[in-house]
Amino acid sequence: MHVLVAGAQALHKPRVSDSENPSEIFSRASRRRRRDRAAPGYVGFAFLREHMLEGILERLDAVKREFRDVLDLGSFAGDLRIPGVRIARLDAGFGFARAAGGVQADEDRLPFADASFDLVISAGVLDQVNDVPGALALARRVLRPDGLFLGAFAGAGTLSTLRACVKEAEGDRPAARFHPQIDVRSAGDLLSRAGFALPVSDIETLVVRYAGLPNLLRDLRGMAATNLLPNPAPLTRDMLVRTSAAFADRAEEDGRTPERFEIVYLTGWAPDPSQPKAARPGSATASLADALRPRRPD
Repeated sequence: MHVLVAGAQALHKPRVSDSENPSEIFSRASRRRRRDRAAPGYVGFAFLREHMLEGILERLDAVKREFRDVLDLGSFAGDLRIPGVRIARLDAGFGFARAAGGVQADEDRLPFADASFDLVISAGVLDQVNDVPGALALARRVLRPDGLFLGAFAGAGTLSTLRACVKEAEGDRPAARFHPQIDVRSAGDLLSRAGFALPVSDIETLVVRYAGLPNLLRDLRGMAATNLLPNPAPLTRDMLVRTSAAFADRAEEDGRTPERFEIVYLTGWAPDPSQPKAARPGSATASLADALRPRRPD
């Protein structure tokens, strides 16, 4: 558990995603607007993605092989840095895509050809994607055989304090204000369904301590992580006052209230005959060390 105190040229012409689908969980238009609003000042609110990238790069360091062509899937401002590789960047927001010199598109509507990359990295976006199984399947398709996918996102249990405070403030008339969340076990199942070999999912808890609810809400807006549900219920002033009071009631001795971010990490390989075979029923399952095994050189 970690504790914090809060305080190129595009490869493709950026494009706007297709029109809204009323059956989808998230509003694609709202997501683009939130990301464009957050883009100018994002560097001051990037701590969660930075923590995810640190965990992803630690996992990448354990892989003894070289990667040449990398896709940064959900690039934000293009802060992923890997020396000696070519990085294509994609983001759902025009402001982030332009700042990163990349492509504007949704993660479940990739514009890249199959087998274009040998490494795909995604940090901080899969929890906001309408079709997560589809996004993972596309990530596998754009990987070359024996290519690696490394991802991280905010999973089930994230913002547990805020959720409890909102529930307390709303009483018997709760409204849909929070996104559905993916737990670590389901995340591993999604990798398998998408066709990845040697799928591994694990979780890490990051605790951030806030002096008050406005500070937390400011961080969520700054990292483009506010409500993306279609037609969200309005948040009245009285509701905010009650929620803020409930948040303050949960403060520790120094006056700060802890909030949790449950970071789910994903590891999967595009299938290749050189890889170890899947574990037999009843035998030990592949461990993280197995999935991040030393690889044969290209």
